[in-house]
Amino acid sequence: MKRRVIAAGCIALTLGLTATACGDDGDGGSGDKADGKGKTLTVWIMEGTNPDPRPFFKEVGAAFEKKTGAKIKVEYQQWATAQKKFTTAIEGGEDQVPDVAEVGTTWVPQFAETEALVDVTDDVKESGLADDLVEGLKDAGTLDGKQYGMPWYAGVRSIVYRKDIFEKHDLKPPTTWKELQATAKTLKGKEPGMIPFPVAGGAEMFATAFVWGGGGELATQQGDSWKSGINSPESIKGLEYYTGLATKDKVSPAKVNTWTEKEVGDAWNKGQIAMSVGGNWTPKAIVEANPKLKGKLGVVPVPGQNGGMSKSFVGGSYLSAFNTDNKDLSWELIKLMTTGDFAAKWAKQTNYFPGQNSELKKIEGQKDPLVEPFAKQMIEAGATVPKTKAYGEIQASQVIPGMVQSILTGKSSVKEAADKAAKDMDAIFAKDK
Repeated sequence: MKRRVIAAGCIALTLGLTATACGDDGDGGSGDKADGKGKTLTVWIMEGTNPDPRPFFKEVGAAFEKKTGAKIKVEYQQWATAQKKFTTAIEGGEDQVPDVAEVGTTWVPQFAETEALVDVTDDVKESGLADDLVEGLKDAGTLDGKQYGMPWYAGVRSIVYRKDIFEKHDLKPPTTWKELQATAKTLKGKEPGMIPFPVAGGAEMFATAFVWGGGGELATQQGDSWKSGINSPESIKGLEYYTGLATKDKVSPAKVNTWTEKEVGDAWNKGQIAMSVGGNWTPKAIVEANPKLKGKLGVVPVPGQNGGMSKSFVGGSYLSAFNTDNKDLSWELIKLMTTGDFAAKWAKQTNYFPGQNSELKKIEGQKDPLVEPFAKQMIEAGATVPKTKAYGEIQASQVIPGMVQSILTGKSSVKEAADKAAKDMDAIFAKDK
């Protein structure tokens, strides 16, 4: 019987970085465990992650067959239908689920709770990889102390700014909330034709950085259930600061109130933004769209209230094994693709960050000013959303963006909007019990 390997990541990122290969053959330091002679794994890979993944998987297939005797067959899928494909396969039982899947980090809890994914905690430990995984990514794929796969690639958000504009006005990149506010207000006066700092109402992961930065949490687990933390005093402090940049300091115009990250990116490409939250894919995307901005961008981690860093969402994809009769063979493929040479090659070809601290530190050590701050952010201040399938429904219902937009448009006070969001979140959490 042929089994399937589905790839379904959650974030498409682009960032120029140079990956350094490690290890001899990407086997994670342990020997072969699976005899795959005569078997074929069908691999589903999402379109768009790698501009041309075919040479990569041709090489992976050859190495995997040499190692295990098994072959792989790669099929390319669309992002829009990926989650439905997963759900349908899981409902169909063992004969329908894949052997291995590339699972978006926010999807891992949903599939793990159905007992569709394999607990690979012991495999990871035996391979000597456990202590080298980026903490935020490792945490995202761990449920009730069990790890359901290996981080494959990921990204994070920090602050991107126009270095040339800052130099023009003798400004320094902000390292505290107070400095961020003051810098944005200065830019408002000095560059009236630019948006100093967009408070994008439709960009959930912009707002969450300040919720975490205020010491708050999106939600907290209490036993087997979850409870919203979005209206805690700490969360409200972060929301008041973030939305206040627009409602009080007026550094973000009304047209930005409903913007998503895409609209922010479009404005960056047109040279309309001086500073904003942005992903590690943002600098390269800006320069590709507007070559005139090459050499004119800078990056700094999201500042903490009084220094240091605020946490920022780390998202990406896992390679996870499904509960089939090919568990050992599946683990060999996961290990091959997420460690050593192949992990480094994938990172280089796709412009993502790898999921291992050792590889991230190599990237950080190259001192690329448009890469190092993101790597530092991911290693030292990465965070994830609540690890429950209910949070996927919360995101689909746009609870956080709806809350932020209600504040920005003046329909609700920060506390009123946060209280409503908390109520909505708790109702969804309750359905998941």
